[in-house]
Amino acid sequence: MRKKMEERKIDEIFDSIVIGAGHAGCEAALALARTGNKTLLLTISLDAIAFLACNPSIGGTAKGQLVSEVDALGGEMGIIADKTAIQIRMLNSGKGPAVQSLRAQADKNAYHTEMKKALENEKNLYVRQGEAVDIFVESGNKFVKTSVGLIYQANSIVFATGVYLKSEIIIGKTREYVGPNGFKNSSHLSDSLKNLGIKLLRFKTGTPVRLHARSINYQEMEVQKGDDDIFSFSYMTDKPIENKTVCYLTYTTPTTHEIIKSNLDKAPAISGEIKGIGPRYCPSIETKVVRFADKQRHQLFLEPEALDTQEMYLQGFSTSMPAEIQKEMVHSVAGLESAEIMRDAYAIEYDCIEPTQLKPTLELKSIEGLFFAGQINGTSGYEEAAAQGIIAGINASLYNQNKEQLVLKRSDGYIGVLIDDIVTKGTNEPYRMMTSRAEYRLLLRQDNADMRLTEIGRKVGLVSDERYARFLNKKEKLAKIEEKLQGKVKIDEKMKKLFSENDENLPKESMKLRDILKRNNIDIFKLNDAYHIYGNEDRHLLELINIKIKYEGYLKQQQEDIDKMLKNENAIIPNDFDYSQAKGIREEAKEKLAKIRPLNLGQASRISGVSPADISVLSILIKRKEK
Repeated sequence: MRKKMEERKIDEIFDSIVIGAGHAGCEAALALARTGNKTLLLTISLDAIAFLACNPSIGGTAKGQLVSEVDALGGEMGIIADKTAIQIRMLNSGKGPAVQSLRAQADKNAYHTEMKKALENEKNLYVRQGEAVDIFVESGNKFVKTSVGLIYQANSIVFATGVYLKSEIIIGKTREYVGPNGFKNSSHLSDSLKNLGIKLLRFKTGTPVRLHARSINYQEMEVQKGDDDIFSFSYMTDKPIENKTVCYLTYTTPTTHEIIKSNLDKAPAISGEIKGIGPRYCPSIETKVVRFADKQRHQLFLEPEALDTQEMYLQGFSTSMPAEIQKEMVHSVAGLESAEIMRDAYAIEYDCIEPTQLKPTLELKSIEGLFFAGQINGTSGYEEAAAQGIIAGINASLYNQNKEQLVLKRSDGYIGVLIDDIVTKGTNEPYRMMTSRAEYRLLLRQDNADMRLTEIGRKVGLVSDERYARFLNKKEKLAKIEEKLQGKVKIDEKMKKLFSENDENLPKESMKLRDILKRNNIDIFKLNDAYHIYGNEDRHLLELINIKIKYEGYLKQQQEDIDKMLKNENAIIPNDFDYSQAKGIREEAKEKLAKIRPLNLGQASRISGVSPADISVLSILIKRKEK
């Protein structure tokens, strides 16, 4: 390396370099630049910045929580999603608040344009088109060489290459060595990562066909409208999001299934021609037909890609079948008998890293100052990528400042759950965030992400003065709303009417307003209608207090569980702990612990193959070492 560096001068020196400008790279680069680091964002194509390669939607079950958490920390995704949304809905609105999540259909072209503007207008951030082909590390400094021979130096690097590493697009027997949407792929960086001793995996994902809007028979479909007057992703958005379009629901037919079954030998995802491991929770349509053989039909959603195009996205119809078979399949769907295909569906294989090689800070264990975020870590989804990106950017910044890095706990947010899962357990398929993965999901709701994480974002220097002032103002308003519920009311005609109309038993004595709110059938809005406690308070703030009081018992129990968990999280395992000499711990557990090198007992307890008995022994050994 030294000889190579002497042969060529360094073209420019930065504090940090971010490789890749997808959703992880954008958040990482902005986090670094906003915390005072001279940052290079190196992307293979400026036209691919924040590109919505698959569904042009932001949010969804559990993913909406991730977007609001990124926003609460000072990120950009929520702001851009609100600005470019053309339809927004609250998923699971008929269920409890723990599983409710926002989902927005975004304007694909506008999203790219607005994020590109945000990057270009950020001081300290230098956006450059170029392909990173080689990485060198020497004396604490890191060097990135591009395909045109330029060499950049930095103190830290964030790898956010998405699905571009040696990517191949597959349609039937046709393979193209390109990235999503035909963008150029990264053909050399994988080898450079291997040379650094990094273990790579091969994963697969895919995307459905795009159809021309004029060729669709909407009369055969169910209209899916957006929701009005629901809160937004970003706490910086002032106005409700306007629904500008509708989506449609249709279904596959028995004919669709018959076409698929009779052509399975031509399906690379089924025949074994595709070696990469695909996502369990977003399978191809042919995989769904095979896996759920008894199911008569599958849901499909038609969603606009943008306001300035006629392209419609057929959600649920991902496939790698040959193009001529795709046409037959599409035409067998209700309402799509005459549909015009504008873009064929395809599968894409790509390299990613084994994520257990990372610390919970997303820094590589074997080389300081190298951070990884997004689909290169084996995850799927824009939201999961952005969540990792902001944490990798924050920690690369803290690394540059020689400060202690940030580790979000599972009790802090979905981001903490996501990162803990992949670095502790690893993943053998593209990882997707779901509410069921979060054991404290009632506390980790979308509506309170700012209350949980804004102080953390402020501490690391990412939350702006304006955002922090809004946060403090909101806290003050919530305190006043809750304080008004301390007042007592007597049994009078108002109370009798309220309880009678809502089928509640009348109390025997006067009650606090707060206690009335705990009744099953009375919420804060009905209470306000009866007693006129509040004036023009924001209904979303009232709903926050409503949830807090309604679920007080459950929240208290979850907090007690968290407090117990934190005892193990606070039991730090020394970096130099020698597991091979740990008497009383099983050999399998020793191997797993030595591989993962957990930060604390809590993380150690979540490693597959490490038993509670192993943790008990480890706890004793740590205490002995401390003494």
